Amino acid sequence: MQPRMILRKNTGTGHGRISARDRGRDAARAACVMLNVPTLWTVFVVNFLALGLIWAYITRSYPKFEAARYWTASAFIGAAGTMAALVRLFVSSPVPLLLGSAGIIAASCLATIGIQRFYGRPVSWIFMAVTGTLSIGGSVFFMIVFDHMQLRMLSYTLGQAVPLLLALRLLLSPQDGRVSPGAWLSSIVIITMIAIFAARTVGNSLGGDFSAVAGSQGHAVMVLGLLFLSMTLNFGFLLMAMDRLRNEVADLALLDDLTGVANRRHLLQRLSEECARSERSSEPFSLLVIDLDGFKAVNDTHGHAAGDACLQHFTLMAQTRLRPGDMLARTGGDEFCVVLPSSSLREGALIARRVLEACRQDAAGCSGNDIPIAISIGVAEWDRGIGQFPDRLIAHADHALYAAKKNGKNDFAVYEPAPPLSPEPVEAARKFA
Repeated sequence: MQPRMILRKNTGTGHGRISARDRGRDAARAACVMLNVPTLWTVFVVNFLALGLIWAYITRSYPKFEAARYWTASAFIGAAGTMAALVRLFVSSPVPLLLGSAGIIAASCLATIGIQRFYGRPVSWIFMAVTGTLSIGGSVFFMIVFDHMQLRMLSYTLGQAVPLLLALRLLLSPQDGRVSPGAWLSSIVIITMIAIFAARTVGNSLGGDFSAVAGSQGHAVMVLGLLFLSMTLNFGFLLMAMDRLRNEVADLALLDDLTGVANRRHLLQRLSEECARSERSSEPFSLLVIDLDGFKAVNDTHGHAAGDACLQHFTLMAQTRLRPGDMLARTGGDEFCVVLPSSSLREGALIARRVLEACRQDAAGCSGNDIPIAISIGVAEWDRGIGQFPDRLIAHADHALYAAKKNGKNDFAVYEPAPPLSPEPVEAARKFA
């Protein structure tokens, strides 16, 4: 009789048992195998190239957005530096690693220059050049002349961290009274990156080796963290760009295309704000309504291009006679308004006279093909009867403008409400018992 083979279910009490600890150890070992530096550097290259393509598209779409050019260059040079460092895996020469370090340092400097141009600050070319040269020079010296890993990594780290510290100060500076969400995100990322650089420097000084040459798991984890942070930093830059472009679009919606001053929508917003402020504080403000005399004849005789030039010339001339805080707006073809905050009717009349005299002097100096500009101005002051209804104030100023034109044009008039009628004497009613 042949022996029967009995298959027994593993109850977990034999040599064939695989414990949860062993499975976890195997998973960790597999993860460590996957988390190798060459793979991460390859992902780094792809990441930088993708970001470079995005910024290149933004640069092409918005040629006046200067910061995008530097962020494009930063992404592509960072990709080139990482690709150069990858060559070190196949050759024993230190040159690829030095070229890679130079590329990453240049990418940090260009990212900072982009932030400086984003905020309209002058570029610190000399500072960037000196920082990059000293950092790369230190890396070369401590690799070829005097081999010292800790000092080499310190030079490389300073080349990355110092430009980012310079950018951090700008990002945290309030612009227009606030720090944008993109700037906050970029600041947090930069602080985290600098913390990683500091941790790497401390680890090297304590005897560890977190350099690219070592290829240790510690270095791989740092590369993975920097990869994620570099992507997040560029997302912060994108948020900054979106915020800037959105504000520019909002400004364009409130500005006149031809003259660059406020349009009617912006004027009504400002008048509503001033009316509400005056009603709270009882402090008056004034409004000028200006109309160019005979402007239709200018268009008919000299053409619309000449008429546009007259409007632009008047705008520049009027702004020289206004005070800081006064707002000039174009409300129609040849119609303008000036909001005069915290100004009485008398102060409004003085400003109207200044603008009128400037136009008269300019017209007196015209000769040849010059077109003289004549204007009529109506002046009105906010009062309690107007309240929070700016259209009433505009109607009062229009009434004064009509009076100025009726008086012969090229003049100004003020709106003075009619005095209240005195009550007629009323005979007291008799009381009857």
